[in-house]
Formats: sequence, structure tokens, C-alpha cells
Amino acid sequence: MTARRAIVLAAGKGTRMNSELPKVLATVHGKTLVEHVLDAISQAGVSHSLVVVGYREELVKKQLENRQDVTFVSQHEQRGTGHAAQVCEPQLRQMQGPLLVVAGDSPMIQADSVKQLFEHFEQHQPACLLGTLQVANPEGLGRIVRDDDGRFESIVEQHDASPEQLAISEVNMSTYLFDMCQLRAALAKLDTENSQSEYYLSDCPGILKATGHRVEALDVLKPCEGLSINTIEQLHEVEAEMKRMEY
Repeated sequence: MTARRAIVLAAGKGTRMNSELPKVLATVHGKTLVEHVLDAISQAGVSHSLVVVGYREELVKKQLENRQDVTFVSQHEQRGTGHAAQVCEPQLRQMQGPLLVVAGDSPMIQADSVKQLFEHFEQHQPACLLGTLQVANPEGLGRIVRDDDGRFESIVEQHDASPEQLAISEVNMSTYLFDMCQLRAALAKLDTENSQSEYYLSDCPGILKATGHRVEALDVLKPCEGLSINTIEQLHEVEAEMKRMEY
């Protein structure tokens, strides 16, 4: 089996957390957010992770200094999720096989969900596989549009969605598995022609599909994995859910 590797995005500040700490160093249920993520993907068989750091990166490095399964990559200027993957290019050139890309502030990520994604990827070998989630209230999230045969067609953001697309309950949760070589090719084609003038990783599946590569979406993520942390209140919600699930 080809080695399973990951990029963990951990460069942001988290301006709504009312803290000078990097967002991924917020603590929930006795562990920092990024350690929850790294532990879960390690349980899913990820042998090594590139942790992209930026804001107060020395604190993140100090917190994770004893982990043997991590290499730090600095994103000195935060120009979007696509740019965070682009700064890993020197390391990616030396790798092949599947690469998981996840957010370092998603502590509810489940090892068995990630395992299912890797197993599907290794069996079917798409250029990109998205882990998606069915939600009752998809407000604000990118919708997964499928064709009449149920195959992945595109990710449509809320502000670009038609009324029919707004009714879609399957959403993008920024959990991606890429073929390493195909990701590098897609990253080279990213542009900043969007409202934030940033490079979006979420553009990569569309780029790959447009160039004739197979992109798939698998709705294996669990409801708890839809819990995001952008505020102190949401941190408390995740704490309560972890206690309920007996983490």
C-alpha cells in the first residue's frame, strides 16, 4: 500500500476567537484543535503530515515539537487555502500517491471517515475525491452538484447558487484526497479572480474535471464533522458534543 500522507492547514489567526493564539491552538476537551486533527488522521493510517503554519507559527511548532509524524511548512503570507497547498510544492515534488488535505481547526474529524475515503481512493484511483456531508441546513456552505447519473459535477458556493442548487443538502466540508501529481498540476492553474483575491483549494476539483480527469465525491462524513469552530460559542458546542460522544 502506498504511504498515506496529509497536508494540515494551520496558518490562520481565527479573528473571531477573541484570542491572540493561532486558532488551531484553541483547546477543546483537553487537547488543541490541531492535535485532535493529527491524532484522528494518524488513526486513519496517515504516516506523515505537512503542517502549514503562519500566524505565530513558533507557538504551533512548540506545541507539536515532540511529534515525529509532522513537518512544518511556513506560509509567510496567507493568500488562501490554495496558496497554503502551493507552499508545500517542494515537499510534494518528492512524493507520490494519495494526499489528504484537511483543516487544522476541525477537531471533530473522524478516523473511520478518513479511512473510508482512503480505501475508496485506493480502489478507484480518481484524481480527486471529496469527502462530503448531508446536512439539514446547508446555509453558507458550498453545494455538491451532481449530474443525472449521480456523478460529481461541481462545487457551487452559496452566493453563486441557483434556487435549485440552494436546495441541495450535500455540502463540501474542505476534506479532500488528491493524487499527488494531479494536485500539483491543478495548483499551478489556480488564479485569484474571485472576491477575496485568494487562491482557493476548492477550485482544484473543477480544474481537474475540466481537464478530463475523474473527480468523485463520497458523502461519508458524519453530522459531528460538520461542527465548525469560528467562535468561542462554537468551541463550547464542540466540547459538549465530544463529552456526549465520550471522546
